Amino acid sequence: MTDILSAFAPISLEQMSGVKLMNRTDTKFVTNRTKLYQLLKLAQQDYYIQEIDGERNLEYDTTYFDTRAFDMYNQHQWGHTNRQKIRFRTYCISGLQFMEVKTKNNHGRTKKKRIEVTDMDVLEKQKHEFLSKHLRYEADTLQPALNNHFSRITLVNKGKTERLTIDSALSFHNLQSDKHMDMGALVIIELKRDGLVSSPVLDMLRQLRIHPHGFSKYCMGSALTNPQLPTNRFKRKLIEIRKIINN
Repeated sequence: MTDILSAFAPISLEQMSGVKLMNRTDTKFVTNRTKLYQLLKLAQQDYYIQEIDGERNLEYDTTYFDTRAFDMYNQHQWGHTNRQKIRFRTYCISGLQFMEVKTKNNHGRTKKKRIEVTDMDVLEKQKHEFLSKHLRYEADTLQPALNNHFSRITLVNKGKTERLTIDSALSFHNLQSDKHMDMGALVIIELKRDGLVSSPVLDMLRQLRIHPHGFSKYCMGSALTNPQLPTNRFKRKLIEIRKIINN
């Protein structure tokens, strides 16, 4: 992997400042490590790779919160298109942590609001005020639900109109059931762009027969590690994911 990643021209965080895409459309793809290597070889001429302190495959740690009734999970499981998630994301290389609220509307657009934090106490004044403004659920109903750890490669097209995040080495630890699961060779690719701008990677993905495939880390991780949750709407995706893990 290191040899493939080293062939990309780097882009710094400062240079990426115009590609934040806080109000965006997301398209996700699910594949495995073998096809990821092929995709990276195809993408070398059209994309920069984000580099921070010499690192190009960065570790992330995320803890998702939900209500005690798992309302956010259930909104997704029931197929509601207007929904929210709350998470605490830690960038392991820097130690920076953010509390983030993601809101997806029924037009497929995602808006993200976040503040930098030093802990996950949702009742602390600053975080409570932030949640009161951006989250539909009361802070005192929230509990930690799922921890997720993964490595992320971030590519930026040379026109700087999109970001491509590639997550591998995923693992989940359920904070309610205490069940842990490693996701093996599973790779989650997410294309993030403002509107339907032209994207070089779409032809590459089609060439490799990597098709759009919805994947919510919170919902899939919860469905795989908490047997108390309903999974009816996710059954087909769970079967496909298990096939990739076991290949």
